[in-house]
Amino acid sequence: MEYVFIKDTEGFVLKKLKSEVCADEEIISEKEYMQTSGLAFYEKKFGHGGARENAGRKQKFGSPLEFQIRVTREEKDFISYARKNNLNYSALMKN
Repeated sequence: MEYVFIKDTEGFVLKKLKSEVCADEEIISEKEYMQTSGLAFYEKKFGHGGARENAGRKQKFGSPLEFQIRVTREEKDFISYARKNNLNYSALMKN
């Protein structure tokens, strides 16, 4: 199945199978086909498409997000004390 570009008697261009070409149709080059059909202008003006900007996979960061909580100096000291001494906050809240 080999396709060729043809120009008919009225000047229209199209792509057909080589076996379907009629006697009154003229075989033309691909460049002439692109110029006559307007596809060359369209491709030049609008481009070939392609991927959108920033459309690829998103970056995976090496470290997860760091959460920041604004606390007073006293609260920060209490949290560090509780971590050092393995203080069970749930048990304290039940009392």
